[in-house]
Amino acid sequence: MLARIEDYEAVIFDLDGTLVDSMGVWHEIDVEFLGKRGIPVPEDLQQQIAGKSYEETAIYFKNRFHLPDSVESIKEEWKVMSMERYSKVPLKPGARELILRLYASDVPMAIATSNSRELTESCLSAHGLDGYFKTLVTGNEVIHGKPAPDVFLRAAKNMNVTPERCVVFEDLVNGILAGKTANMTVIAVADQASKYQEDQKRTIADRFIRDFNELGRVEL
Repeated sequence: MLARIEDYEAVIFDLDGTLVDSMGVWHEIDVEFLGKRGIPVPEDLQQQIAGKSYEETAIYFKNRFHLPDSVESIKEEWKVMSMERYSKVPLKPGARELILRLYASDVPMAIATSNSRELTESCLSAHGLDGYFKTLVTGNEVIHGKPAPDVFLRAAKNMNVTPERCVVFEDLVNGILAGKTANMTVIAVADQASKYQEDQKRTIADRFIRDFNELGRVEL
């Protein structure tokens, strides 16, 4: 790893569970969405959908739970359920300060997320951060979602930087694997929803942090 985060050519952030504390929102939505259909939330659901794009997740729900709904109607229902919630999800501790610091240092930044573009843009706008990122790539805009490296490679290409000179922040094992497969430096971020993965995250990632306040100006 390079000594300072400013020494990288670009920084790529995952959104949910990494930049914003939103994973609880999706659990609430899963409970409500499946509950209306009389279906309990399986214990392994989060593990099964981790890293999947918005589209892939809707397809998974339709197939696993034998839903009569179309994939498009599932996505639309989720959008309605999540828009108000996403305007209230908090940033992770130290996230704003790091983004402002990188922006002031002219380090290009990207969002590479499995979430939808509309929700991501809404979330960033709610926090006044929509003007700080050079590119935003969603899982729906590439061929394969995480753990494939597609979203991270597309983000690097959009910023015209080499993958090996990018650092990625991720909260899930599938996202960490995607970053490593892209030959990027990956810093794992703690999140309560993925606490069960913490040992794996520490093993696979180049570094593990509790929050962004751990990233000092001098040393990673």
